[in-house]
Amino acid sequence: MNTTNTGLPGGVAISHLSVYDWPAADGACGGTPHMHLACSEAYVVTGGRGAVQTLTSSGYEVTPLQAGTVAWFTPGTIHRLLNEGDLRITVLMQNSGLPEAGDAVLTLPPEYLTDPETYARATAIPADAPEEEQERVARARRDLALEGYRALREADGPQALATFHRAAAALVRPRIAEWRERWRQGAEASAAATGAQLDWLERGESPHLADAAVSSEQPAARGKFGMCGRLDVYAN
Repeated sequence: MNTTNTGLPGGVAISHLSVYDWPAADGACGGTPHMHLACSEAYVVTGGRGAVQTLTSSGYEVTPLQAGTVAWFTPGTIHRLLNEGDLRITVLMQNSGLPEAGDAVLTLPPEYLTDPETYARATAIPADAPEEEQERVARARRDLALEGYRALREADGPQALATFHRAAAALVRPRIAEWRERWRQGAEASAAATGAQLDWLERGESPHLADAAVSSEQPAARGKFGMCGRLDVYAN
């Protein structure tokens, strides 16, 4: 039995992020506030400085970011990156494949969260459009998400946040079967492989060591317009 996992350790995904320096209505420069529903996210700051604003049922926080900072948060954390000077981050995402399959909902105003089609029209960046048009759309959806984000921050009590959570969960519900399969082939398979290896080692066996392998790759795409900035992304 070959238990070698050819993906990154633990079934994580990695990307390199240059956070947008576009100013918003509040004067701050940065990305699009959003929330993940099934994936934790970690930042390893490699350069520049900035901050991440977060909003959860526990309240609003600001975490400063500078080279060397490692910060992470769990599903349900609404987060907005602020660029205060050439902020660059290596991003680690739990459950490789799920974020790419839609495990993120932007904090759009409620009227854009009513159904998947309405949400998609407000958030999709046309892949075949010129770069200038892609940037225009990415910036417009960032500003639209900031409208909803400001309303959530200014709301009196937890009800507005709970309403957003319910709307986000309803939007992604049609994708869960696909997500589950990606998880089974990725993070679950990685954990199962470790379990099998521990079983062998406990019995004094080591067949998996003969399957040792070395892998490397370059980014599959560079400079993609992401939610928080320009992304270099990898296939695994």
